[in-house]
Amino acid sequence: MTRGALELNAHGDGGGVISGPGHAALTSSDLAGLLATFNEVTNKLQSAHDSLRGEVARLTSELHEANEQVERSKRLAALGEMAAGIAHEVRNPLGSIRLYATMLEEDLANDANMAAIAGKINGAARVVEGIVGDVLSFARELKLRMEPIGASELFEHVLGMCEHERAKVKTLEVVRSCVKGTELTCDGTLLTQAMVNIVQNAMQAMAAAGNVYGQSHRLELSCTRTRAALGGRARLAAVRLRVRDSGPGVSAEIVSRMFNPFFTTRSMGTGLGLAIVHRIVDAHGGRIEVRNNAEMMGEMTESERAALGEFAMRGACVDVLLPVKQAASASKSQRHMNEASAAVEIPDVHGSGAKTAQELALLGVFDRM
Repeated sequence: MTRGALELNAHGDGGGVISGPGHAALTSSDLAGLLATFNEVTNKLQSAHDSLRGEVARLTSELHEANEQVERSKRLAALGEMAAGIAHEVRNPLGSIRLYATMLEEDLANDANMAAIAGKINGAARVVEGIVGDVLSFARELKLRMEPIGASELFEHVLGMCEHERAKVKTLEVVRSCVKGTELTCDGTLLTQAMVNIVQNAMQAMAAAGNVYGQSHRLELSCTRTRAALGGRARLAAVRLRVRDSGPGVSAEIVSRMFNPFFTTRSMGTGLGLAIVHRIVDAHGGRIEVRNNAEMMGEMTESERAALGEFAMRGACVDVLLPVKQAASASKSQRHMNEASAAVEIPDVHGSGAKTAQELALLGVFDRM
């Protein structure tokens, strides 16, 4: 306030009145109420500020992870181009080897031993041809044919294509849960291929565990809506496809390498299956998260822990996060600011109607105090 602009008149009751040009008189109790309200607004703004700082830190962390995913995708694309060039060069002479091996088998039909050797050559060439095919599948450009598909329908197709692996797991309980009406817009063929690979890996892990964890196993397939950092952008509306098994789990080292081309922990296979899965999910603008169930205990509700029972502390969980297009809504940070600045009403001390903190700030009331 301007020096000398206000006059304080003492009252016999010990109170006081503050008055100024063009303003109604303010008693000391009015001023105390105004200051208390100002302090309340300040505390709420500080709380909103702290909340926003936490939100910024979380978003920064998520964006860092998403950017790492983008960089990894670029490296995989470059590796894919190189692998495709090598595969094309190998495939041509490989075709000749198979042709001559087949001719030898026919010519040596009367010599069983030599025909068997020619047959082994042909068989080895087929194995190499399969590897070349996997490399080309990994390297080829993915052209998505987007269409709506229900999550329940997707899981039905996936389980149907994994029956041969399911038979290898003794006493397997399969649990499916989807939020009613959840629908994905995706390339159904490619996403089914990716999910089949993930489910087969889960079943193979449980089968390999054998009797280490007892005879029974549990496979959970679920679909829920969530928010996630995708494609280098802040948290977007997403659909989470979750595959949770009760196998031995995965080590941190394997998690960091499992989607790399040609990495495998098995004696057979090219190590390209999960790399292709990563490419398919990446082409949809999504990402994959892999954790052990034991690491997720803090995130589970009581009902989820109860449903998992003895399986809660073992096995792994693979989340496929895919973006969902929807109308933009007010950002969380903006909501925080609105709540902090507009939720508190200031008493009407000037006879102009109750004001929010935001309105009074615009009028410069606090500046004049």
